[in-house]
Amino acid sequence: MAQPKTYFETVEGAQVNVVRGGSGAPLVFLHGANGGGRFLPFMEKLAAHFDVIAPEHPGFGRSDSPDWLDNVQDLGHFYAAFLEKLDLRDVTLVGTSLGGWIAAETALRAPGRLRALALACAAGLRVEGAPKANIFLWNAQELTRNLVHDGALAEKMLAAPQSDEERDIAMKNRFATAKLGWSPRLYDPQLQKWIHRIETPTLVLWGREDKIIPVAYAQAFAQRIKDARTHVFEACGHLPHVEKADDYVAQIIAFSQGARA
Repeated sequence: MAQPKTYFETVEGAQVNVVRGGSGAPLVFLHGANGGGRFLPFMEKLAAHFDVIAPEHPGFGRSDSPDWLDNVQDLGHFYAAFLEKLDLRDVTLVGTSLGGWIAAETALRAPGRLRALALACAAGLRVEGAPKANIFLWNAQELTRNLVHDGALAEKMLAAPQSDEERDIAMKNRFATAKLGWSPRLYDPQLQKWIHRIETPTLVLWGREDKIIPVAYAQAFAQRIKDARTHVFEACGHLPHVEKADDYVAQIIAFSQGARA
C-alpha cells in the first residue's frame, strides 16, 4: 500500500486534518475521545480493501475549533457536509466511542451517501441500571488502564514517549470531549428518541469487558436500529480496533461486503 497522505480539508468554515490511504470504496473512520491524526495498524488492514479516510473532528487535534461547535449534533451536520464536500458515496461509516455517537448522528442526516454503518462501543444512549464510567474524574493514567482489558497493553501504551505537541493535543482533545459529553454525560436524549430512524445497514461492535460504556449498550443500539447486527469481542475492553484488530477488521469487511450484495 502507498504511504497514506495527510492534508487539510475545509468544510463549513472549519479546517480539519485528514489522513487518507488505500483504494476501493470509501470507508470513513470517526475517532473517539483520545483523538485521531494517525494511520493506525487496523486502518492499514482496512486500506487493503477500502479508501480509508480518517478526519480529526473539529475541536480535536490539529483541526480547527469553530465557533459553531456546541454539541455532537453539530458534528453530525458537519460530517454530512464533509461527505458532500468530498462527494463520497457508497460509504462504509465506522465510528468508535464518541465517534460512534457522531456516526449515528451523521447517519440520520446523510443516509443517501451511506452503504453500511459500524458503531463500536458507541456513546450517545442511556440504559437504566448500566451507568457509563465518569471518565472526567480519571487522570490520564487511570483512563488508559481502563480503556483496554489487557493490562500489559495498557502499560505499553503508558510507556510510549509523548512530545510536548502530543501533550498539548491530548489536553485539547480532553477539553473538546468535556464540552461535547459533560452533561448529560456521553448521552443525547434527542438521539435516543430518533435513532430508530436510521435505515442504513448497521453493525454494532463491543468489547465484553468495556469499562467505559458497558456491553449492555450493544443491545440497546441493536434494539433501536432496525435489523442491526451485533458482534461482541471476548476478553476485550473499549478499544476493539486495538485489542482485537484482526477480528474487528474482518467483521467490518464482511459486513460491508454483505451490505453491497
